[in-house]
Amino acid sequence: MTDSELDGFAAAMSAVLDRCVWSQRETHQSLVPYLIEESYELVEAIESGTRDDLLEELGDVLWQVVFHAEIARRTPSEAFDVQDVAANVREKMVRRHPHVFGDEVAETPEDVVRLWTAAKKAEKHERTSVLDGIPRSLPALALADKTIGRAASVGVETGPADADGAGLQFADEDELGALLLGITAQARAQGLDAERALRTRLRALAADVRAAEA
Repeated sequence: MTDSELDGFAAAMSAVLDRCVWSQRETHQSLVPYLIEESYELVEAIESGTRDDLLEELGDVLWQVVFHAEIARRTPSEAFDVQDVAANVREKMVRRHPHVFGDEVAETPEDVVRLWTAAKKAEKHERTSVLDGIPRSLPALALADKTIGRAASVGVETGPADADGAGLQFADEDELGALLLGITAQARAQGLDAERALRTRLRALAADVRAAEA
């Protein structure tokens, strides 16, 4: 998207906020459900949609980004616009790709992750825990994946997945999905909330991580 196309997109959003009484009442907070819904619709298009579905859903997510930016432009305490958003993320990507825009060398994906992590750590120097920055509103499974990875980085292991200590092995994601579905169904049959149960266990894991960092 060129600057002129981005300006035109922003102008369209500005016109909507000038003339649409529904849009005029929206805030960053009130738009959160729509942003979540549009994001999941994009995931659905990526996983099982057509080329046209992907094109449409990417546009819907982009519209949400511009909507928030236009609200910010009209809010004196925020006072940034979509051009500022684009400039900010461009600058961040340049910083986090020193092997592309600087003198660093990254010959493997692991090298890229190392450089990315170092750049991010330098930017987020105010963070005191490896868990800082993980959105607590993530779905439980996504939150678990993130938390387990961060926990391992400070030596806190979650342990084997079965009583024999060998850990569960899966042939593929279909097999894993079937097991997760079965666990959820069994929990439901017993009147248990699988989402809440996993979140509760993750809070205990987070406490272990923070204790290890102390």
